[in-house]
Amino acid sequence: MNRWIKSVAALVGALACTAATPRGMDPDNPTCPAAPNWSDYKTMVLTPFQRSGETVLLAEGRVDSELPARLEKVLTDNPSISEIWIRSPGGDARAGNAAGLLIRKFSKERQMVTRIPSGWTCFSACNFVFMGGRARTIDPGGYFMVHMFTMTGDKNAIQSSVALGTESTTELISDVEREAALMATEDNDLLIRLDVSRDLLSDIMYRQKSIATGSDRSTRRCLTRKEALKYNVVNVDPD
Repeated sequence: MNRWIKSVAALVGALACTAATPRGMDPDNPTCPAAPNWSDYKTMVLTPFQRSGETVLLAEGRVDSELPARLEKVLTDNPSISEIWIRSPGGDARAGNAAGLLIRKFSKERQMVTRIPSGWTCFSACNFVFMGGRARTIDPGGYFMVHMFTMTGDKNAIQSSVALGTESTTELISDVEREAALMATEDNDLLIRLDVSRDLLSDIMYRQKSIATGSDRSTRRCLTRKEALKYNVVNVDPD
């Protein structure tokens, strides 16, 4: 009887989790899609195209260290670009910051709109590229996905450090802490320069776990439209 009760309880629990997570969404990160459409390009591909008489730039793929240089060239060579559509799984944090500032610089000469189209996802370093737009919009069904900045994803560095002993591991931890603090300062400064509320960091980004633990597997968060407007991530509402 006890085994039967446990089986029923487990089934009810599983059904409850399924019911609580809308179809197509990630059970571990229920505000975000289970299969984010952020492109599998290893480096970000920049493609200008014509749409209704205007030039739009598609920015798709991983934010790599050379992105700022390529982006500056494309924007310089195509002065008619007025809008950038972005989807990316993130990548190099500092390159993302630099690309965002670059977009803002070009926005002084022309109105530069950044957009996350419906079905597309902009994650991690992509967030700061997107926020570079003077005007920013997320279409219904587009996702601005955030997480906590971490360096612990570098498993090779961690394993090598542990193998070398306590002193090396302590040094690595100190490096991680310094880098995290520096990135937090840079991100905070960047949000000020891009007219985005710094509360986005404290209220949303820094509240996310960097590593999934226990029963709570959530490490990612997708902003609701209300939150995107509240923190001025979006300053043009498509509705």
